Amino acid sequence: MSEEILINVTPRETRVGVVENGMLQEVHVERASKRGYVGNVYKGRVQRVMPGMQAAFVEIGLERAAFLHVSDILRPAPVEGVESPEDAHVPSISELVHEGQEIVVQVAKDPLGTKGARLSANLSIPSRYLVLLPHAQTLGVSARIEDEAERQRLRETLLSLLGDAAAGQTRLGYIVRTNAEGQSTESLAFDVAYLGRVWRVLQENIAKAKVGDRVYEELPLPLRSLRDMLNADIEKVRVDSLETHASVVKFVHKFMPQLDSRIEHYDGERPIFDLYGVEDEIQRALKKEVPLKSGGYLVIDQTEAMTTIDVNTGAYLGSRNLEETVYRTNLEAAQVASRQLRLRNLGGIIIIDFIDMFDEEHKRQVLRMLNKGLARDHARTTVFPISALGLVEMTRKRTTESLWRQLCEPCPVCEGRGMLKSAETVTYEIFREITRAVRQFNAEQLLVMASPQVVDRIQEEESVAVAELEESISKSIRFQAEAQYSQEQFDVVLL
Repeated sequence: MSEEILINVTPRETRVGVVENGMLQEVHVERASKRGYVGNVYKGRVQRVMPGMQAAFVEIGLERAAFLHVSDILRPAPVEGVESPEDAHVPSISELVHEGQEIVVQVAKDPLGTKGARLSANLSIPSRYLVLLPHAQTLGVSARIEDEAERQRLRETLLSLLGDAAAGQTRLGYIVRTNAEGQSTESLAFDVAYLGRVWRVLQENIAKAKVGDRVYEELPLPLRSLRDMLNADIEKVRVDSLETHASVVKFVHKFMPQLDSRIEHYDGERPIFDLYGVEDEIQRALKKEVPLKSGGYLVIDQTEAMTTIDVNTGAYLGSRNLEETVYRTNLEAAQVASRQLRLRNLGGIIIIDFIDMFDEEHKRQVLRMLNKGLARDHARTTVFPISALGLVEMTRKRTTESLWRQLCEPCPVCEGRGMLKSAETVTYEIFREITRAVRQFNAEQLLVMASPQVVDRIQEEESVAVAELEESISKSIRFQAEAQYSQEQFDVVLL
């Protein structure tokens, strides 16, 4: 499989695309005006404790107070499939923090929609192959490394690198990341030393910081992407900025010298995203409908609570029978849906409404295809069996806004509903408003200002109704089309 990472840099925006076999799989956006906060560490102050929610709101210098749940104080959050042990007893949040208390916290999720950032008091500092857990004594290996012999080798290598401190004495905790599979002792030793230096600097920053100060900042998008995604499977990393290319070369040479030759400066005349068709793919990813090669299509709806994906056969009739048609459409839909989740960065609760299938083997194959497509996803996913209603419930870890919400804003005309009141509906609202106005106020004449579509409809299709209304209120009504008015907008003016 051919896989490349493209880095596009403009003065106020950086974008990273992951292309597999010529097709865009992921796109990440970072803007100078709105850099994400995930991974940053702050000195905060507990603003309010909510015992009923087992949570606290913490002031860390952002626009809204951030949210800290009791579970994010007691134990480290799971990292790359490593399960955390369940606590036998969960104390009240009031036993752990109090209002006015200063606390060092890390942003686990960016502010999403109307919600503030999600915090954790269990800090985790990632490097290329390891994650440092300063407040834990865990030594774990990512569950995505399935070979038991390799898991044991990595665990023993890390223990030997940590020396006597690992023999039961107080020490820092570590998680071995998926990227570490097959890496040498020297590579892991480098990361252990690097994380040790980072932790010492972070402690110094905490000691002198004031409430609201950032004491550790996550890497910028290009370097963060390479740290998390660059491996031997990536054939090329192409960067279209000389300055960013220099920082990428320096970073890769320091942490992944064996991959130095993969870094390339792109200086072509065509924009790098145009060359690979990425711009067109991004535009398509902002649409609700996704066509399938079979003639079917997906409809993707993102709401505050969840994302739904509806599968439709469309024009595809198949060549055998209905069950075969449905099966083929669902198979393709499972493959396309897994890519769209990754491309659009959709997270949280996801419901996929496959077309009803009666054959149990068909159901298993569709679910298998979905899981196969999700296997290359860097975000953690959990998929449940197909329900009796033909629905697949799943979750995908979400730390940043979806592509939609990063690049778009709610329509000011429909206010995010995705629909407008019809001209007919607005016409009758205007008639009711006229009746209401003349009962309250005295006027010789009324002027109605509305959109051209509504005024045209009133004058062409409702002229009789207007005449009857004028007679009933004993006043004349004049209509004026306003091009800048939306279809739902109107004003009734008393003259």
